[in-house]
Amino acid sequence: MKLRRISGLLAIALAACAPQPGVERGERPGGHPAMWRVADADTTIYLFGTFHLLPQGRDWRTPAFDRALASSDELVMEIADLGDQAGAAQAMMKLGLSPGLPPILDRVPAEKKAALQAMIAEAGVPTAVLDRMETWAAALALAGVTYRRLGLDPNAGVERTIEAPWKAGGKPVRGLETVEDQFGLFDTLPEEAQRSFLVGIVDSPADAKKQFAAMLDAWAKGDVAGIARTFDDETLASPELRAALMTRRNAKWADWLKKRLDRPGTVFVAVGAGHLAGNDSVQRMLAAEGVKAVRVQ
Repeated sequence: MKLRRISGLLAIALAACAPQPGVERGERPGGHPAMWRVADADTTIYLFGTFHLLPQGRDWRTPAFDRALASSDELVMEIADLGDQAGAAQAMMKLGLSPGLPPILDRVPAEKKAALQAMIAEAGVPTAVLDRMETWAAALALAGVTYRRLGLDPNAGVERTIEAPWKAGGKPVRGLETVEDQFGLFDTLPEEAQRSFLVGIVDSPADAKKQFAAMLDAWAKGDVAGIARTFDDETLASPELRAALMTRRNAKWADWLKKRLDRPGTVFVAVGAGHLAGNDSVQRMLAAEGVKAVRVQ
């Protein structure tokens, strides 16, 4: 499992990065991150595809984005409180620890053991602790090493950028899911998929840089087809994983959006860009229910 498969899903393991080759600070490639509007007579919902992990200093905001956000009464994200470290730790303790697990080093192929051992040493997490963690949880615990190697900054993602000033303004922030819900997505994966996830964390830093740069470029340009490709290239190879992490969530969110149209107001919804691209995107699921999403950026 490569970085592109997991990056759009790591609102729960937020840790970000500095510029990659060809991605300079403040540079915005042609186009802008994509945004849509869903509306009826008395309700407007903006859908903005976010990038959870961004280089510090990346210039992505536009006047259209700022107007849409300022006009909204309510902010909705995948989870409502990204800063709730205590809640995240509690959820991890509840879902991520199990007795009688094999040693963490035995959960990767022999040729990956040395790389995993090096990553564990770099993370500073005792191997004995990781041995007690389910494979998905151990992978998340080590993911920060990958992002540090890439040079990412945890405060530079879209959600972190908009959440604090929004809360300071006294407007409500709501979540489509909880941290426990998101951990649960990984917790229900079969062990084979969890081990693939761990191997993906350990994989070549050079590959990770290329994949990250491709994802970031597609997002910054508003290239929805490119965003879909970066997720589809590998998630389609695992229908089980895609169903758990993308398709079922998109269906649930589309249902929430349709019901939200029953109440008046203006809502800004910011979710990972991968959920707003591809054949099973939120917009396509809305369209199947007779609700049209119009691209406005």
